[in-house]
Amino acid sequence: MIKLKDVSKTYDGKKMIVDHLNLTIEQGELIVLVGESGCGKTTTMKMINRLIEPTSGKIEIDGKDIMTIDPIDLRRNIGYVIQKVGLFPHLTVGQNIGLVPRLVKKDLDDIKKRTIELLDMIDLKHEDYIDRYPSELSGGQQQRIGVARALANDPDIILMDEPFSALDPITREQLQNELLKLQEELNKTIVFVTHDIDEAIKLGDKIAVMQNGKIAQFDIPEAILKTPASDFIENFVGQGRLWKTPDMLRAEDIMNKEYVQIGMQRTKAHAVELMREKNCEVLVVVDKSGNRLREMMGMVGKRQLSKNFDHEVRIKDIMKTDVMTVQPKTPLTEVLRLRDEHNLRFIPVVENGSVLGIISAASILTVLTEIIPESEDF
Repeated sequence: MIKLKDVSKTYDGKKMIVDHLNLTIEQGELIVLVGESGCGKTTTMKMINRLIEPTSGKIEIDGKDIMTIDPIDLRRNIGYVIQKVGLFPHLTVGQNIGLVPRLVKKDLDDIKKRTIELLDMIDLKHEDYIDRYPSELSGGQQQRIGVARALANDPDIILMDEPFSALDPITREQLQNELLKLQEELNKTIVFVTHDIDEAIKLGDKIAVMQNGKIAQFDIPEAILKTPASDFIENFVGQGRLWKTPDMLRAEDIMNKEYVQIGMQRTKAHAVELMREKNCEVLVVVDKSGNRLREMMGMVGKRQLSKNFDHEVRIKDIMKTDVMTVQPKTPLTEVLRLRDEHNLRFIPVVENGSVLGIISAASILTVLTEIIPESEDF
């Protein structure tokens, strides 16, 4: 666990770069610091391994004040990946990766074994790359080696300072995916700095949006997209961003909470009148109407009603009981797949047997209208 407690950094006693910042990073989390140039994100990250030392406040790693740790020892136990990689040109790939383990005098056979393991892990065949020099590698391959070198001493913490920003979009996406895959396997604590909100949303377990040396909002990506804490964050994230990441939208975000319910003992005549009065096409059938949290017994729509000519027939006898439902956290992409695959017009969102809302074409359209920015007609 990393804790920053009331941490500030000033230069010349005047210019405040980081302003009384508080942040807790749990073990195994990938945290992204994002913000405009000069907001303090890189300075904040560099203070964690004492490349920059705080003017005031305290930084703790697993409860220990980092100022009580020798900076060389501290850095040897924290992996560090930077934008320009920083590979030593006169060393081979294998020597670059094994540099820190050699400095801490680990067994040479163990270092070679670890180097081979890491090369294979980052999808660079060790037999093809271990004896090459950095000048023989592409930018993307060099960055992979930089990641492998950061992992070589098996640190609990890895700091990544805009590591992919200089790469072309295709290589960048490949390495982002590779990082997510590695994190799933290794469960490291990662602090990742970027100015790109798309990258932050894709990678971060949580995102810290920084503004003028402070954290303007620290939350999971979904919360920052759906409930930005200020106009600054809303503008920084950008209108329509939520729709660019549809997996962030859940069933609970697109359902209509104002559904209409009917008791299963009511008649067809009552259902028809209720639909007319409420201007709806489907009713949720419960054992008794009135309580919004009663268990759903089925659904009845205009189609079921039109197939029966007896106005006194009970809803329980004509309702549809084999209704496909989704959970509140079901992604929009999955909802759309189910609608298309099963030709569904209405999908109840259910939790613990109770209906929270109904997803329909109209409810989806309403959400899209709200999150897609307005444009000129011509």
